[in-house]
Amino acid sequence: MNENEQKNFAEQLKQSLKPMNRELDRDLWPRMLCRLDAGARDRQWLAVLFSPSALSSVPWFDWALLAVLVAGVCVFPKSIPIWLYHF
Repeated sequence: MNENEQKNFAEQLKQSLKPMNRELDRDLWPRMLCRLDAGARDRQWLAVLFSPSALSSVPWFDWALLAVLVAGVCVFPKSIPIWLYHF
């Protein structure tokens, strides 16, 4: 492309794109706070934590790692301070 074609291409590109509005029409933060409050009021955290959808969304290998950790702590109880240090 020569310089003239580049200028022509740039002009066509500017005409094809509408100008961008950099300012939002409204503030989104109050709506987000309302959504967070509504979600917190509707659910109990313990019920959400142990809901079937939450438990099924955890991959199987995470459950396997948890089982290995529990078995390891049962077999080697003196390793509990080491695990607490790492977590």
